[in-house]
Amino acid sequence: MKERHIRLKAIKRIIRNNRISSQEALLGYLQEEGFNVTQATLSRDLKLLKVGKVSQGENGYYYTLPGEEERKESERGYIQDFQRGYVSIEFSGNVGVVRTLSGHADSVALALDNMNMEEILGTIAGDDTVMLVLREGVTGEEFLTKLREKIPDLEE
Repeated sequence: MKERHIRLKAIKRIIRNNRISSQEALLGYLQEEGFNVTQATLSRDLKLLKVGKVSQGENGYYYTLPGEEERKESERGYIQDFQRGYVSIEFSGNVGVVRTLSGHADSVALALDNMNMEEILGTIAGDDTVMLVLREGVTGEEFLTKLREKIPDLEE
């Protein structure tokens, strides 16, 4: 997953610095930088980054990244989703179990996935439980410190 984080940064940089009009063109730039990625993976990356298309008149469209305010608004929504379902969190090594209200595990896991926290390797949601896997070397306490930066009133 570390490659994904690096790839997402590369995608953002490429879109900021170039007028990209298609996924094929973006795939070409990524391949030039040594990323071997499928079109399906790129589509998921673009969705995660909330990349949009802007009209350039008769010349078609080009990709654009959301503005800082849009990004903050989106993150606020994910934080609210997390808080609506969150009950508690416990860690054993780099694996955490997030207890949620019944039926809220999907939205809590999605919120964690979209808060763009480098500490998270991935999540798996059940009905009222989310398994959270942290990157090697990241402790539960370190993760909670970062999470509290985003959600200051987080209760354990």
